[in-house]
Amino acid sequence: QVQLVESGGGLVQAGDSLRLSCAASGLTFSMYAMGWFRQAPGKEREFVALINRSGENTYYTDSVKGRFTISRDNAKNTVYLQMNSLKPEDTAIYYCASKYHSATSYSTAYDWWGQGTQVTVSS
Repeated sequence: QVQLVESGGGLVQAGDSLRLSCAASGLTFSMYAMGWFRQAPGKEREFVALINRSGENTYYTDSVKGRFTISRDNAKNTVYLQMNSLKPEDTAIYYCASKYHSATSYSTAYDWWGQGTQVTVSS
């Protein structure tokens, strides 16, 4: 049974940092590209960042470029999202997701999803 478990969310002030983690089990982690998505209240889920299987290639939505960094540790079956210079508009539930083989920013292509972790940024 595949499980993705996010952690690291919380309530912070604008300008602060958070590091999200997503621990995967039940799959051969190194065979999966990983993505982070988020959903704010009243809005659709949106792509945030992705990383390929080896960790060599990453891609970000424009609004987080230069502030967020996605990384992975295949030995620990974990993907991370380092979020710096947080803004109130970053407030959302953050989800990690896995996709077999190749990476994409399209959420419908992902095979497995975590339950999400809440990030709230106050102004």
